[in-house]
Parts: sequence; C-alpha cells; structure tokens
Amino acid sequence: MSTRTVIRGGLVITASDELHADVLIEDTRIAAIAATGTPAAEAWTAERTIDATGNYVIPGGVDAHTHMELPFGGTFASDTFETGTRAAAWGGTTTIIDFAVQSVGRSLREGLDAWNAKADGKCAIDYGFHMIVSDVNQDTLKEMDLLVEEGVTSFKQFMAYPGVFYSDDGQILRAMQRSAENGGLIMMHAENGIAIDVLVEQALARGETDPRFHGEVRKALLEAEATHRAIKLAQVAGAPLYVVHVSATEAVAELARARDEGLNVFGETCPQYLFLSTDNLAEPDFEGAKYVCSTPLRPREHQAALWRGLRTNDLQVVSTDHCPFCFTGQKELGRGDFSKIPNGLPGVENRMDLLHQAVVDGHLSRRRWIEIACATPARMFGLYPKKGTIAPGADADVVIYDPHAEQVMSAETHHMNVDYSAYEGRRTTGRVETVLSRGEAVITEREFTGRAGHGMYTPRSTCQYLL
Repeated sequence: MSTRTVIRGGLVITASDELHADVLIEDTRIAAIAATGTPAAEAWTAERTIDATGNYVIPGGVDAHTHMELPFGGTFASDTFETGTRAAAWGGTTTIIDFAVQSVGRSLREGLDAWNAKADGKCAIDYGFHMIVSDVNQDTLKEMDLLVEEGVTSFKQFMAYPGVFYSDDGQILRAMQRSAENGGLIMMHAENGIAIDVLVEQALARGETDPRFHGEVRKALLEAEATHRAIKLAQVAGAPLYVVHVSATEAVAELARARDEGLNVFGETCPQYLFLSTDNLAEPDFEGAKYVCSTPLRPREHQAALWRGLRTNDLQVVSTDHCPFCFTGQKELGRGDFSKIPNGLPGVENRMDLLHQAVVDGHLSRRRWIEIACATPARMFGLYPKKGTIAPGADADVVIYDPHAEQVMSAETHHMNVDYSAYEGRRTTGRVETVLSRGEAVITEREFTGRAGHGMYTPRSTCQYLL
C-alpha cells in the first residue's frame, strides 16, 4: 500500500526558486509540486496532510562534515551516531557525511568497516562516509579506486597533526594523482602542522598554556600557506580540491585566486568561524577551552571575508565539523597545556538556524541559505538530486520551518550529547517545526517521532560540481 502525504500552503524554497506551493509525497519520494490553490494541487488526496501556512518548506539540510564517536587526543567525540543524528534531525538536517578513519599501518577497508559498524542500525537520518587517508602507499591507492566504485567518493588528508593524521607533500600528491584518475575528491585540512608544532613547543616553553594560545600558534598565515600549497599540488595532479573549515581572510584569498584561474578548487566554512571569534577562546577560568577547534577561531575581523566568500561563491558550503567533547572530563584534559585540549565543537543541531539568522541579518538570501546548506553539499558529494532539493523524484527529506519563531540556544535545551553550547544564550529567529526523512516524520511539531535505525547508509556518486 502506498502512503501519501500532502504539505499545503507553505513557501517552498530551493536553491533556485521560491514558490507558494503544495508538495505531494508518495511513500519515500516527492511525487509532485503544484502552486497552492491550483486545480492540480486541490485534487490531491492523502492519508496525511501537513499545514505549512506561514512557514517555509525547505529541503532537509546536508551536513557534509561531522565526526561522531571520533577518537582524538585520548578520548572520543561525545556524540554517538544515535545521539548525533537525532540532534541533527532536531536542527533540520536530514543527511550527514561522517569520516571513517584509516589508522596508520591499516587498510582503508578496515577503517570503513569499523565506521559502518558504529553507524549501522543507530542513525535517525541518512548518512554516508568520507574516508580519512592517514597512510598513503600502493595498497591504499588501489583501495581508493575500489571505494570510489562502491560510493565512498571523497578522501580527506591532513597537512596538520604530525604523528596522527599527517601526510607529507609527496603522499598528498600521490593521492591527488589517484583521485584525478578515479574521480574521487580530495578534502584537505590545510594548516602547516610541522610549523605549528614548533610554535606550540615554543609557547609552552614560555609558560603560555591557556586556551587562547591555541589560536595564537595556529596562525592564519600558516592556514593560507597550506591552502596555497594544496592548491598547487592539486594543479600539478590535475585533480579537484575541497578545502575544509576555512577560517581566515588570507585562506579565502588563496581560494578566490585559484577559482579566478578556472581551477576546480572549493572551500567550506563553518558556523563557528562566522559567529564566534578569538574573544571566545580568551574567556577566563579555562572557559575558552570550549572553543578549541582546528582550524582555530580567528579575530572577529576575519568574518567579513567569510561572509563575502559565501556571497561570491568563493566558499560554496557551510558544514559544522561537528566534533563535540564535554567540558567536564574531556576539554579539561588540557588544563595547564592547551595542546592537550581535544579539538572540536558541537554544532550539528545549530547550523540551519544560525544560517537562517544570517538571512534575517542580511548576510545571505533565502535561496543562498538553501544552496550552501542543502543543494551544494549534495552536489559536491554526489547526492543530488536525491538529496538537497525539493523536486519530483527526490527523497522526501523535507523541513517545515517557522521563520518567525524565536529561540535561545542553550545546553539546557539542545539535544547534542555534550554539556555546553558554543552558542549559549544566543537569540535567533527561525525554528524547525517538522522534519520528514524519506517521508517519515522524525520531528513532528517539535517532538521527536523518529527512531534509531531509520537512517540508511547512502552511497554517493562522484562530485557533481566540477567546472
């Protein structure tokens, strides 16, 4: 038996259009869209009708950068796939792409299998995986081909974290050359980790141990230098490049220059760089540890370049880099030594609301909001038009969004498994009311009605955003 749902009376917003329209869903897919009040729309019958009058009807968010249960710095990210995907749903995100990790000396397959086991049967929303490549060798390169064939089409490398995830320029070039052949997309953490480690050692020797020094040693120039180097290596390899969590004016300039030259170079930023700053890192009594992430928060003046990059499409995607660690017992591992503070912030639940606030504040248009949070991440990582839009044939991942509701972000009310909010006390306008994931209501009028195991693993095609 087919199940039909009609969403009536809302303003349907996609990356390309805004239309007062009704949406017909049959089972797990969107079947039709018709302008509200037209004979075609009025003729629809359904078992379930959702009244979206006065609200937006938008595609479910696609968060292309999360780290559930990531081992880091002697501990683990505090959100499991179950808690993290439930929180994502509360925030209007219906697909995440997380990172499976290859350990040095082990195969890509072993890492991917481990992450599949963590997520299987646990997720409230759909999910996919990127592959972190920590050990480039001939076997790894062959495995990259196999993973692309089965729908893991993006590979992350690190110019940071020597001794953990770090790849040198030769390893990066080899992986890029391989991705040029197999259609994969290299994602780069662009910071000069070798130089940063020198600055960390020197700062600690001077007794500079507080969280704010995390931001001071991870200099914007070292992000820009690594971004430049990654671009040139990708150019030599003839491969596309996606730079993750861009935080600095100088790094945006490197991306803009490359794109002006016609290169397939892309940039992602995150809400923390748009809304937070080194002022947070400098909060007294070790409170700044809550804001330790890498790349680090920058002085507030960098924010204008990031907003401009989002408007000019020199930055294409806003993801969260959601990697939460509790303040008590986890962030506190770095008391007396900022280099031991686990790197990461919670944010998977906040992204869609913060970006809607950017619409309210005049930084972005409504369609650009949907473009950077839904459509482009889906295109960038081979999920479009199954994900990221509202169109016939697409998965029925749909959010009913109240653009007028006001809320105050707080650890007391969020659903992420972490004991603080990076945005504590921040007032925002706009709120998720109802969320459908493949036609199934996972949030119903501000109540969680989903379940662990509803979310399905989703293989991906290669990048659909190349020039």
